[in-house]
Amino acid sequence: MDEHDWLAEQFEAERPHLRAVAYRMLGSLSEADDAVQESWLRLSRSDTSGVLNLGGWLTTVVARVCLDLLRSRESRREEPLGVHVPEPIVSREDGIDPEHEALLADAVGLALLVVLDTLTPAERLAFVLHDLFAVPFDEIARVVGRSETAARQLASRARRRVRGAATIPDTDFTRQREVVDAFLAASREGRFDALLAVLDPDVVLRADRGAVQTGASKEVRGALAVAKQFSGRARFAQPALVNGAVGAVWAPGGRPRVVFGFTITRGKIVEIDLLADPARLRQLRLSVLGD
Repeated sequence: MDEHDWLAEQFEAERPHLRAVAYRMLGSLSEADDAVQESWLRLSRSDTSGVLNLGGWLTTVVARVCLDLLRSRESRREEPLGVHVPEPIVSREDGIDPEHEALLADAVGLALLVVLDTLTPAERLAFVLHDLFAVPFDEIARVVGRSETAARQLASRARRRVRGAATIPDTDFTRQREVVDAFLAASREGRFDALLAVLDPDVVLRADRGAVQTGASKEVRGALAVAKQFSGRARFAQPALVNGAVGAVWAPGGRPRVVFGFTITRGKIVEIDLLADPARLRQLRLSVLGD
């Protein structure tokens, strides 16, 4: 086996990990795949004879690629019509697509991805690499071009914002399913009181750009207001796993139109992310959805 073939073999072994890092950094499967491919190109052009930990080296390379993409995204972003939509991972309700197991090895729900998108690129990198993948701060410092102390401060600021904004979800799959089933049934049947029963009083509904363009409100707060949005609707939405949690998808003719991401705490829905961006939803592989 020559050196190129050996590098290719080592890279393929690291690919699931690199894709998981890139997805948490970018919130996009397609962009994550692009970042991983770019890291392979950089590997193939580099002299790695002095690299002792190829996995760690590749992690920092893909992190640099993602940092550049985040900075580019930030510089060209206009005032959004809705939240920046993460690219969800949707699977059958009876199991996770094996291809996505590495992506969901650690819970990374839609709510967390939305919160991460409010961080600066450097804060997001520091938080993702250190808190989610245990990369040492001295390595993070080299990626962001700052001191180790500054890298620690970036992660600390990010951690405070994540803890302040993110809600700790229920992890009991059966309980999640019961709540989502109750929500969908009440919505379809127009049972307003039943909808209120599964919504937290301070529930937040967020709609992405695609949903806003079809008439949804950008953000709705409070159980009464959110229940009014759904009463008598969601007639054809079906349960599905959305980023490892119970959610729903509306896919007429097998084509995804709307993904519902739910954050459930203490048996109540506290957040609903309504995703309908056509460019992102086209990335979904509907073959993994249940009927």
